[in-house]
Amino acid sequence: MQAIILAAGVSRRLRPLTDTIPKCLLSIGNKNLLQMTIENVLNNGINEFIFVTGYRENMIKDFVENTFPDIEKTFLTNPDFENNNNSYSLWMTKDFVKDDIILLDSDILFDEKIIKCLLESENENCLAVNSAHELDEEQIKVILDNENRILQIGKEISIPDSAGESIGIERFSTYFMKELFGILDRKIVKENNVNEFYKASFQEV
Repeated sequence: MQAIILAAGVSRRLRPLTDTIPKCLLSIGNKNLLQMTIENVLNNGINEFIFVTGYRENMIKDFVENTFPDIEKTFLTNPDFENNNNSYSLWMTKDFVKDDIILLDSDILFDEKIIKCLLESENENCLAVNSAHELDEEQIKVILDNENRILQIGKEISIPDSAGESIGIERFSTYFMKELFGILDRKIVKENNVNEFYKASFQEV
């Protein structure tokens, strides 16, 4: 099992807090978001990481190298992070995914038990949904059937029809990722569609 952590974004909405530091290195209490994320992954028995960085990437690399020197890690640089979105960052990992994965955004505050639930699920492709808070137009929402299978995912979904928000933590099989990378290849290489959230490609799969 590998963990992919996407950490290339500028996080303009949090400025001025992110003027000089990536969002994932902002601290809550005595730890930053990225440290808590990595620790949550490690506590679930996953030690191989792929990081995609961009904005102030040296700060992220230095932090990971100094704080977690013993983990197995690969750093990939999104060179045009100002103008593309996380679908491009995810697409960059296609030659490095060799196993089932846990996919995470780098700026989520969450309990490690969420990863445990995904790993213990009988479904090899699943994601975490928060159904406990009020939804708005900006969130990635999901519609489910009676067996909790995802029928639709995206920002544009009707709030009354939504089961909750996809929070940015997913477990996927190598087969799913092969299908997903095929879609991302088409969008990015053939259509030059680089400014899109990766969950739009989940919908196609």
